[in-house]
Amino acid sequence: MTARCAWCGADPLYVAYHDHEWGVPSFDDRHLFEMLILEGAQAGLSWLTILRKREAYRRALDGFDAEAIARYGPPDLQRLMGDAGIVRNRLKLEAAVRNARAVLDIRERHGSLAGFLWRYAGGEPRQNAWRSLAEVPARTPESDAMARDLKRLGCSFVGSTICYAFMQAVGMVNDHTTDCFRHPMLARRPP
Repeated sequence: MTARCAWCGADPLYVAYHDHEWGVPSFDDRHLFEMLILEGAQAGLSWLTILRKREAYRRALDGFDAEAIARYGPPDLQRLMGDAGIVRNRLKLEAAVRNARAVLDIRERHGSLAGFLWRYAGGEPRQNAWRSLAEVPARTPESDAMARDLKRLGCSFVGSTICYAFMQAVGMVNDHTTDCFRHPMLARRPP
């Protein structure tokens, strides 16, 4: 039996996410924006709930095209509120629009979303060596700084815990536990 992180469970969607995506370094602006929005949507819910709705989010939010989402107005928000495939929380949906606008500003000021965000990890994945899930922090000084700066730039649903979950998801930190088969694979992965 393959050893995985304790949070993974047995759901095939969760296992696939754990085995192929979680913790893999991403420098793609669209993927980073998608994960930032999805991590914010997850607040108060399980990540599995969001994974099950991910394709519906991609359809509803123009494939996470920040330029398209930044142009959303009241009719678009009304359409999203009627979409049973996504989490219909007005504050989270309004945040997706605000965050898209902020991302466009970040790209203009910093060249790319990836360049801006990866500064908080020093430009390359941090290699942690947690033996158990209990050792993994919910936030760090880096996620505190990311959250503070994103909020200053107009983003919402980007608290420090959300930012740390984002950093884990997009491979800014290797938080697979040392007993997980993915930990050594990602430890060898060049940035």
